[in-house]
Amino acid sequence: MTDEDVVVVGGGLAGLVAARRLAEDGFGVTLFEREPTVGGRVRSTHADGFTFDRGFQVLFTSYPAARRELDFDALDLRAFSPGAVICRGDRRATLGDPLRDPGALVPSILNREVSTADKLRTLALKRDLSSKSVDDIWTSEDATIEQYLAARGFSERYVDRFVRPFYGGITLDRSLSTSKRVFEFTFKMLAEGKTVVPADGMGAMTAQLAERAREAGVRIETETPVEAVEAVDATVQIPGETLDAEAVVVAADPKSARDLTGVDAIPTDGLGCVTQHVALQSGHPLADSDRIHLNAGGEVPNTVAPMSGVAPEYAPDDRELAAVTTLGTPDRSSTDLAEAARTAIGSWYPEASATEFEVLHTHRVPFSQFAQPPGVHETLPDVRDPDGAVYLAGDYTRDSSINGAMDSGRAAADAVGDDLH
Repeated sequence: MTDEDVVVVGGGLAGLVAARRLAEDGFGVTLFEREPTVGGRVRSTHADGFTFDRGFQVLFTSYPAARRELDFDALDLRAFSPGAVICRGDRRATLGDPLRDPGALVPSILNREVSTADKLRTLALKRDLSSKSVDDIWTSEDATIEQYLAARGFSERYVDRFVRPFYGGITLDRSLSTSKRVFEFTFKMLAEGKTVVPADGMGAMTAQLAERAREAGVRIETETPVEAVEAVDATVQIPGETLDAEAVVVAADPKSARDLTGVDAIPTDGLGCVTQHVALQSGHPLADSDRIHLNAGGEVPNTVAPMSGVAPEYAPDDRELAAVTTLGTPDRSSTDLAEAARTAIGSWYPEASATEFEVLHTHRVPFSQFAQPPGVHETLPDVRDPDGAVYLAGDYTRDSSINGAMDSGRAAADAVGDDLH
C-alpha cells in the first residue's frame, strides 16, 4: 500500500481544476485518468491541418469560473459574431446584437424572420438579465424555457425559428423543456461576453489546465483506471496497487462517479449529439461567415458552425471547415446525415457550388450533458455527499456547462482544504 495526500479521479475540467488548487494549497496530489490523455468531454484532435473538437463546443468568456481558472490571452481566442443566421429554405436572415456589433444593425432591422415586437422583447430581456445576479438566476422559481418565453410574450414564430435551433444547440433540447434558469444564465453570459474557441481547438483549454496543474506539482497518471474507492479509510484501488489517501476527489464521468461513490443523486440521464466536421472548398460563402447558422426549416442538422470562418487555424489555407451538428444520437448513417446537411446548406446558399463536401470526421457523443428539466438543480449532490473523506467534483454538482465543471473543481478543492486543514 502506498501513501498519498490527495487522489483525484478523472482528468476533465473539474478534476484538473481541483488538482491544481489542492497542489497550490500545499497537498501532494496524484490525478488518475483512464484515457491516454486528459480532457474529459473537452478534447480536440488534429489531422492534415484540420482541428476537430469533440462535438461542437464553444467557450463563453463571461463564465465566472473560466475567468478564474484560464489564461485567456495564452489561449489565443477567436470569437464568433454575436447572434446567428436564421436559415429557412433559400432564405437567410441575420439576427445580431447591434449594441456590440454595429455592422449587424441594418441586417437585423431588415430581418423578416423575426418580428419587430420580438426584437424589442429580446432587448428588454437583455436589459432585465443584466441587472440580475447569477446567484439570483440559480435560486429563482423554475419553469421550462418554453413556458418562460411564453410568459414574456415571445411569439411562436420567434421561438420556432430562432430559439429552438439556437438553444437546441446550447441545451441539446430543441423541445425547450430544459430549466429556464439555464436559459437565463446562458443568455446573460452571451450578452456580457464573447463566444469563442481557442485557435488550437477547445482541447487547448484542458491542455492549459493540465500544464498549470503539473507546474503546481500534480502528478498526472494517464491510462490508469480507478477500480474502486473505499470511503471509510479513503483508499483507492488501481490495477495492481492500493493507495491510502487523506482525501479522494472523484471527478469522473457521472456513471463512473455514481458507481465509485454510491451517491444516487448524481444524474446519469444524458443528452447527446452528432457532429460532423465537413470540408468545403475555399471561398464558399458559408465558410466566409463568422456566425452560427440555425436550421429553422428542419431538425437535421440543427446548426452549422463555420469553424474556419471564425478561427482560420482550424483548416489549411486552401480549404474550409464547418461543424454540422444534429441533436440526439440518431440511427441514421453518417452518409445519410451528411447528405441531409449538404441538401440544407445547398438550399441556404443556392448561388454557391458545393463541388466539395467531404466529411472528415464524425463525433457521436451519446452523453454530452445531463438532462436539466425544471427543478433539477435542487436535487444535485453536494461535493461532500459521499461518505468519509471522499468528495465529488463534476458539473453534476452545479449545472451542465464548462462553467459548472470548473466551478465544481474549485468547490471540491475548497472543501478538502477546509476539512483537512
